[in-house]
Amino acid sequence: MRLLFKNIKELIQVRPKPISFVSGKQLKELPSIKNAYLLVENGLIADFGTMATCQNLSADTVIDATGKMILPAWCDSHTHLVYAGNREGEFVDRINGLSYEEIARRGGGILNSAKKLQETSEDELYAQSKIRLEEIIQLGTGAVEIKSGYGLTVAAELKMLRVIKRLRENYPVEIKATFLGAHAVPEIYKNNKSGYLQLLIEELMPVIAQEKLAEFVDVFCETGYFTVEDTERILQAGKQYGLTPKIHVNQFTAIGGVQIGVQYDALSVDHLEVLRDEDVNALKNTRTMPVALPACSYFLSIPYTPARTIIDAGLPLALATDYNPGSTPSGNMNFVVATACIKMKMTPEEAINAATINGAYAMGLEKKTGSITIGKQANLLLTKPISSYGFIPYAFGASQIEKVYIKGKLMTV
Repeated sequence: MRLLFKNIKELIQVRPKPISFVSGKQLKELPSIKNAYLLVENGLIADFGTMATCQNLSADTVIDATGKMILPAWCDSHTHLVYAGNREGEFVDRINGLSYEEIARRGGGILNSAKKLQETSEDELYAQSKIRLEEIIQLGTGAVEIKSGYGLTVAAELKMLRVIKRLRENYPVEIKATFLGAHAVPEIYKNNKSGYLQLLIEELMPVIAQEKLAEFVDVFCETGYFTVEDTERILQAGKQYGLTPKIHVNQFTAIGGVQIGVQYDALSVDHLEVLRDEDVNALKNTRTMPVALPACSYFLSIPYTPARTIIDAGLPLALATDYNPGSTPSGNMNFVVATACIKMKMTPEEAINAATINGAYAMGLEKKTGSITIGKQANLLLTKPISSYGFIPYAFGASQIEKVYIKGKLMTV
């Protein structure tokens, strides 16, 4: 099947030569072609160029994109969208003055979600989660990472990972799975954290590896959760089972998690709302991607990741949603891009790069998606008629996406 888009006002994120990610000043460069065409064949990008060079191309379907733009679908490298129920009661508690940490100490937070998930059947968990996945696809997400971590028992963690596997089998978007058993210490292990880590390593990781339920391993390296030593123990074991490291780090405090992530070649270090000079220096000349989660900062009213510090230091940066029931109940990457521009002072070019090619890299998908490159998946956003791509973050309250194509196929509810 051949699909041809003609008269595209601007074809955005055009990378004729494949790249892994962009860093520093490169983030301000967003290559594009005006008055362009794009040819899709069998779900892959087959050709593109200016309309002046679009001669005698035949296709099964031709779409006139006059006044509209095309860019790669968003690549969301950090979500927890497989969860049960919601935590809207805690939302009200925060309005009434309680902090995220205070709510957690009262039995809320991650442990609250874990209790709900443990009581929910796999089929019901899948039914709830697929609604969220379909929602983010319609909002323009073409690749997504989903974490476990709301199970906190052997059975419940495996239930989450098997739901993620079912989603991957039933939907065309690229889905990556992350084992985040070290998300919080369950109540039964509150005086025996070492025993809980042993459970994750000796009972869960072998099954995850055998059933190929995850590509990544993650840890919430944070004061009151897991120490740097705990994190090292998990990452080391994860690598032995073929799981690539990622880390939740520097969300509320900086305790050395960035450094341990770099030491273990973490693909990404995520959150970074608190960032020290030594953390920035540790990330220089590495292949570890810093990931910012601005919707989490917005929802919790905590500091935003200092994007300008990161970019001006010559580092790369990716943007993701952190979609979860407690701190970011939204998977809207359009809002993330807008918030990065409005609150983190990223330019539209930087934000789009961070939400496409760099997001793809943070999931190990940079060879498949994230840019307009021949041979990559045709995961595409067709905008409404807009004046420029800067209008996407400018008009933050409304979606500027008209249609979403995944592997060349129009996505409909």
